[in-house]
Amino acid sequence: MRLSTKGRYGLRAVADLAVHGTETAVSISSIAARQGLSESYLEQLIAKLKKAGIVTSIRGTNGGYKLARSADKIAVGDVLRALEGDLCVVECPDDQSCDKYDSCVTKYVWKRINDSINEVVDNMTLEEVIQNGCHFNGGNAIQGMEC
Repeated sequence: MRLSTKGRYGLRAVADLAVHGTETAVSISSIAARQGLSESYLEQLIAKLKKAGIVTSIRGTNGGYKLARSADKIAVGDVLRALEGDLCVVECPDDQSCDKYDSCVTKYVWKRINDSINEVVDNMTLEEVIQNGCHFNGGNAIQGMEC
């Protein structure tokens, strides 16, 4: 399984909001500048994250975006699924709708891998990402972050 730029950049954008958006709303342009991302691409990602209830928008002069809930209440899996869809290495039905279900020797492998990936991202919060990311390389692990 390989995450697209949607998942990778979107997670960086949400981490940026968690670090820089605790007091005030953060503009797309400031996130884009810190993270080295295209503003138009970031707008598309933020729209998906807003639709999923992960970020919220604030209108007005000091408007922008904030997390919809605290970073310790947002699972990495929620962010990635909002941007990427299901997180499966192999689409393998867990029932007998597959004509090879009874004779498939690899279904066990795909189920274990899929379950493991989902367990990790569902039990890892955005807060954990920030705390651990800020401890690498002298506090500069997350691009554009001031930890």
